[in-house]
Amino acid sequence: MNFLQRTLALFVLLLVSASAQGPPRFGGEGPPRRPGDDSAAPEGRGGGRGGMRGMMMMRMAPVMRALDKDEDGEISAEEIAAAPTQLATLDEDENGILEGGELAPRFPGRGGRGRGEVEGEPVKPEDLEFEDGTASIPNRETFKKLSYQGAEVLVDTHLSGMEFVKFQIEKADTDHPDLYFINTKTHRGHPMFMGAVNIEMLGRGDERESQMRGVLIYRPMAKAPNGEPGVYTFEYEPNDDYAFEAIDMSRNLLVDKMPLLKGRVGYCPLSRDSVARYVEETKQYEDADLSVYFEEDLLGDIAFLPLNPAESYGRLRILAEDTLPSARDIVLCKVLPNEMPRTAGVVSAVRQTPLSHVNLRAIQDKVPNAFIAGIAENPEVQALLDKNVYYRVSADGYELREATVAEMEAHLSARRPKEIQVLPSDLTKTSIRPLKDLNFSDSHSIGVKAANLAAMHQLGLPSNMIPKGHAIPFYFYVTFMQHNGFDVKAKKLIADVSLADDREGLQDELKDFRKKIKKGDFPDTLRAALNELQNVFDEGTSIRCRSSTNNEDLQGFSGAGLYDSYTHHPDEGHLSKSIRQVYASIWNLRAFEERAFYRIDHLSAAMGVLLHPNFSDEIANGVAVTDDILYQTDGSYYVNTQIGEDLVTNPEQASAPEEYLLDWRRSDKDRLMRASNRVSSDKEILSESKRDELRDALGTVHAEFAKLYQKKIDDPKFAMEIEFKLTKEGELAVKQARPWVY
Repeated sequence: MNFLQRTLALFVLLLVSASAQGPPRFGGEGPPRRPGDDSAAPEGRGGGRGGMRGMMMMRMAPVMRALDKDEDGEISAEEIAAAPTQLATLDEDENGILEGGELAPRFPGRGGRGRGEVEGEPVKPEDLEFEDGTASIPNRETFKKLSYQGAEVLVDTHLSGMEFVKFQIEKADTDHPDLYFINTKTHRGHPMFMGAVNIEMLGRGDERESQMRGVLIYRPMAKAPNGEPGVYTFEYEPNDDYAFEAIDMSRNLLVDKMPLLKGRVGYCPLSRDSVARYVEETKQYEDADLSVYFEEDLLGDIAFLPLNPAESYGRLRILAEDTLPSARDIVLCKVLPNEMPRTAGVVSAVRQTPLSHVNLRAIQDKVPNAFIAGIAENPEVQALLDKNVYYRVSADGYELREATVAEMEAHLSARRPKEIQVLPSDLTKTSIRPLKDLNFSDSHSIGVKAANLAAMHQLGLPSNMIPKGHAIPFYFYVTFMQHNGFDVKAKKLIADVSLADDREGLQDELKDFRKKIKKGDFPDTLRAALNELQNVFDEGTSIRCRSSTNNEDLQGFSGAGLYDSYTHHPDEGHLSKSIRQVYASIWNLRAFEERAFYRIDHLSAAMGVLLHPNFSDEIANGVAVTDDILYQTDGSYYVNTQIGEDLVTNPEQASAPEEYLLDWRRSDKDRLMRASNRVSSDKEILSESKRDELRDALGTVHAEFAKLYQKKIDDPKFAMEIEFKLTKEGELAVKQARPWVY
């Protein structure tokens, strides 16, 4: 058997072995598996990003490229039969042996040249075809045309999902260096580009100092050196540890060839050696005003936060205390309000949490919302105040420009349903029932909020974690409205055409209607049932009465902040007082306008009430999502926690909660992204033990509700949001679970 035959036999043996063991896995453990996911890895995943890299490298190998003629990543029987002939084509010196450069990977590029091979003179930067790259980047649009953003990043796994352009500096150790901006859509790696433009790849050693291979990354959320949102960081290969002079030269060269980098660029040292050298040379960096960024800088000092990417049209207004914005207004918030009616968009000058009611409203209303540092003082934005504008928020920035009335009207009209929508409600369930006797399928009679809390009692969570309570069905609300003639009053109010264009008049009418509802009477049988319910709770217990309508906590519509909940204290008399207050909130302006926008039949809206003992004097409260909805990391839960009763969803002004990314499985991988400003800087609200309890609960909630909602556990568009407390006894309590609205 000659060498070519032995090579073929070995390769076929490897293929047979790989097929027997399932899809090949190259370099890495693959994507993180969710807790509760006992399913096998999806067929063809190949080990996630590592598998993708390995498969790409395998396809670059000469043996694979020679055999796999149809480039489908598999060796067919026909291709195996043709293997001796195909392998012989690799034997360039015709000695019957494949060795050295004949087996070296051939990186894609013009001519398919391999590492270090050069044919002809290098192409000068100014002579580059755009398909390969360019000598300069005059504007942001050109950067975007050259950049790549996705998962196919070869060995640069930390670049996955980021927008970046690779660059190369030749003759870096001379007074006249050449800078190449690489078309990274075409050439994902430096070797591919170098093969295409006849540049020799230099190895380690003194001559390597003349060749600097780097990457320029756009980070829209981080604060630039000039204080504005959006910074570009440049870095070099992990083993490089260039001296300050080289880094400063490359910074100046990048700014010269890409002017928009002025005041917006910084160096990011990657390796231990490069960090150590920076520490030694810090004074030189400071004297040269050369900004240096580490990971904590890029994640902590945020100047732009795209809380809800979307686009909209409306009139740009500053949200003052005495203003009532409408669905036609884009509001600029200098402080964050606790309540927000429907608007066309939110521009915030103060940092928000993604879990605030303001942002949840933006998500459910599908309108743009972003925190933008310094936006209130921006002269271009000030010139747009009280004008019709187009507002767009995306992952890499925002746009505000003047718009026409026609644009605005067309946009609003297209977003509304064409037909009246009637909300379903089951009125056949007429009794108040304890949560332990209810389940997920009871939502049509008691509302999703109550049904989901009931379902959590059946998930195997610790018994003291989920509040015990009761649910009042929709039947009570509908009967109460009919008994008092409020259903007739509601019909007249809805039919009053004079209120269609009189928002203040509508607000006054609704306020008067709510007063009447709060003074209404319950039929004797219902009043007796409420009295019996009140007596179930221990004497002296304050009872939390929470709205649970058929118009909130739905998949695709959270309804967060639309309705009101109340606490009934022992000295307030009959429980019916607080129940009527909850009922009245279905007729507040923000809820009425929300239903009107979606053409929902107001009379089909029904209110259930969830009741359980009130939490008081809690140590902390928080909100968590079973996905990283902000930083988009893999395998993390996103958690906000605040001390005491300062709610995460409705924070006090200038309140900043503790922000954590909890790893799905391990506490040593948890990351504190921002500390609460309500505690000392060295104190964490969630201890490691409480994070572990919360982590376990989140895994269970996600896995079990995925089944209830008939979703795959790894569906990228499914997550659950929970609200939790640390009680005054220090116990973790989960009081709500609902689908996160993407």
